[in-house]
Amino acid sequence: MKNVLLIGLGRFGRHMAQKLHDLNNQVLVIDQNERRVQDAMGYVTSAEIADATDPAVIASLGVRDFDLCVVTMGHDLQASLEITALLKKHGAPFVLARASRDAHVQFLLACGADKVIYPEKQMADWAAVRFGSNHIFDYIRLSSEHAIYETAIPDSWIGHTVVDLAVRQRYHINILAIRKNGQVQPLPGPGHQFSRDERIILLGGEKDVQRFLRF
Repeated sequence: MKNVLLIGLGRFGRHMAQKLHDLNNQVLVIDQNERRVQDAMGYVTSAEIADATDPAVIASLGVRDFDLCVVTMGHDLQASLEITALLKKHGAPFVLARASRDAHVQFLLACGADKVIYPEKQMADWAAVRFGSNHIFDYIRLSSEHAIYETAIPDSWIGHTVVDLAVRQRYHINILAIRKNGQVQPLPGPGHQFSRDERIILLGGEKDVQRFLRF
C-alpha cells in the first residue's frame, strides 16, 4: 500500500485515482473543480478543492510524506511544469507526470519529474503493433528492442513439442506461457505439445518476433 497524492481529476486522473484506490492505496486528490472533487469523494481516501500551482498549497500538503505524487494535467503544459517543480522543491520523493506531446516530456524531466508517461503515444504504439501485425493479440514493451507478445501458434507447430521445434535456437524467442481457454500456464516444459486452441506468450526482440510471425 502506498500513500499517493494525485493532482488533476480529468478523465485520466479520475481513472487512475479509482484504480489506485481499488489497489488499496491511500489516495488524496486535488483539483480546482468543485464538482470533480465532490464526485471523487466516493472512490478516494480524501479530496480537496485547491489550485496546486499555488506554492502555498503544495507547501501545506507535506509532500515528503507521500510515496508517489502524480501530476495528471497533460494538456496544461504550464500548470504541469509548475506543479512538478513545486513538488520536487518541497521534497516529493517520486513524481510521476503525464505528458501530451514529445517536447512536454523533456520539459517535465527538466523540472524534476522522476518518470513521465505519455498515454496517447503509448496507446498508439500498442494499437499499431496489435492491429498492424498479423497474429498478435497483446503486446507489452519492455525496452526499445524487447517486448512480450501474445501470439497465435503457427500451423506447422501443431502436434510438435518445444524441444522438437528448437524454439529458442531457431527463432531466438523465449516462450513464457501458454494461454488456453482463458487460462495461463506459465513456463511450459520442453515436452509441451502445441495444439490449435492455444496461444503463446513470448519474449523476444522486435525483429526476431516479426520474422517468427511470417506464417
